[in-house]
Amino acid sequence: MPTDARAQEQVADAAHLRWRALGVLALCAVWLFTGLLPHEPWKPDEAYTFGLVLHIVQTGDWVVPMLAGEPYLDRAPAYLLTAAALASGLSGLVELHDAARLASGLYLAITLGVLALTARELYGREHAWVAPLALIGCVGLLVPGHQLIANLAVLAGFAVALYGMALARRRSLAGGLLLGTGVGLAFLAQGVLAPAVLVACALLLPLVGSPWRTRTFTAALLCAIAAATPWLALWPMALHARSPELFAQWIWVHNLGRIAEAARTGPVSVGSYLVMLLWYAWPALPLAGWVLWQRGRSAGSTPQVRLPLLLLALGLLILPASPDARELCSLPLLLPLALLATASIDSLDRSAANFLDWFGITTFGLCAIALWIGYLALHTGVPTGLARELAQFHPGFEPRFDPVALLLAAVATLGWVALVARIGRSNRRAIINWAAGITLAWILTSLFFLAYIDHGRAYRGMVDSLGQAMPPRYDCVASRGLGESQRAMLHYYAGLITVREEAPGARDPAGCDVLLWQGWSWDADAIGAPWRRIWEGSRAGDRKELYRLYVREESRAPGGDPN
Repeated sequence: MPTDARAQEQVADAAHLRWRALGVLALCAVWLFTGLLPHEPWKPDEAYTFGLVLHIVQTGDWVVPMLAGEPYLDRAPAYLLTAAALASGLSGLVELHDAARLASGLYLAITLGVLALTARELYGREHAWVAPLALIGCVGLLVPGHQLIANLAVLAGFAVALYGMALARRRSLAGGLLLGTGVGLAFLAQGVLAPAVLVACALLLPLVGSPWRTRTFTAALLCAIAAATPWLALWPMALHARSPELFAQWIWVHNLGRIAEAARTGPVSVGSYLVMLLWYAWPALPLAGWVLWQRGRSAGSTPQVRLPLLLLALGLLILPASPDARELCSLPLLLPLALLATASIDSLDRSAANFLDWFGITTFGLCAIALWIGYLALHTGVPTGLARELAQFHPGFEPRFDPVALLLAAVATLGWVALVARIGRSNRRAIINWAAGITLAWILTSLFFLAYIDHGRAYRGMVDSLGQAMPPRYDCVASRGLGESQRAMLHYYAGLITVREEAPGARDPAGCDVLLWQGWSWDADAIGAPWRRIWEGSRAGDRKELYRLYVREESRAPGGDPN
């Protein structure tokens, strides 16, 4: 009988784990795919990234990243190729930019799955599902995690390499292949800087931890070198064969120069990054801080803490030199923080866990109420003050009632209420409720306000208006002050590539009949003869950026003599 009872208990535990895994998988899937589409490419990162993808779709050339006709060497082609393949394969089913954005969902799915495997390897099977929930609960991942940005391929590369380092303690071949693949993916998504963090971490692990000071790990490093070599060699060799000058610019200016800058400014940048992480990595950061405070000087004595802690420290020192915006280059830091949060959740003081749970329920409950009120204001005009503010913020937006969206929002809200009411009492309840709460907020935002946000942030309307104002015949269009995102969207929506005054190439912008100027709404119109302004406009929700279109006073035939 005791044997039968034990067997039944084991079967029940296995079934419970399977149902819990399915629940976590469903929650992560809802978080992942909500808000991915449909919406236009948004400034700044989505717009210029899609401009690079568009070049590959139109030409099939992946060797030199091109943005509106000019080389753009801040990006390597891994994410761009994935997005271009999806855009081409799904052409006709969804908008080109929406199909390309599915690459972000693919790389985030890889990240979440591999992170769960890493947590299982470090902390055991029962902790595998905690790490993905801690990651999707991070406030800073919510918006960039659903955008068309190459940083998500870097994040996936970090996750794969991190799993490889964890696994390499006992399986040299599998761990080495994963480590090398992760380093290679990070390299082909961004360049030298991101894999430099991973390589430094792998080389330092034997110095800081005896579990990696073995022949097994040495063999794993050799396997990693073999696995990473094709990733590291193929594209640079192709770029060098195409243009030695562009290759030199890419390696010396955009990569090794960044590392040198990181070495110079690293200590200064760490403080600002830590301040930013207070909100960006919430609630993983305080949970990670708990395990470090609780264990004190012995915090790094176990491999479960040592590996993510070393990667976090190296990331703080090197990643600030990334060419991306500060928040985006912090995305890989969320992985070690999610793992440290996983290590701390069971040992967290019960009162602290209850406070985090209460804080999450209250925060997202109030957020859901606010989103519902905002939806009512958009569609009914009540409350009048909020409706007036929303109308002024994005003028010209006309809401459309969608009964399916309303039904889905009601189901999501009631489902969250039921989850909060029925979930059992434990420290892990705080992580579950936080992840579910931020998912609910994202669902309501996407269902109620995605079209509203898109109306204000998209460039399509502005470019259409600009196209209508274009003269019927012109030789070329010069531009002044035009940003990367704007150049990409002009190319996408209007097929227009301007001759930039800031970077004159094969063509002299002084020979153009039309001039497009970008500046600020408070800038005076200082462009005089021979130019005459024929159009002025901006995005519907942008009160700062302004665009003006000019033609020459003296008309001339395209390419002909101005006289």
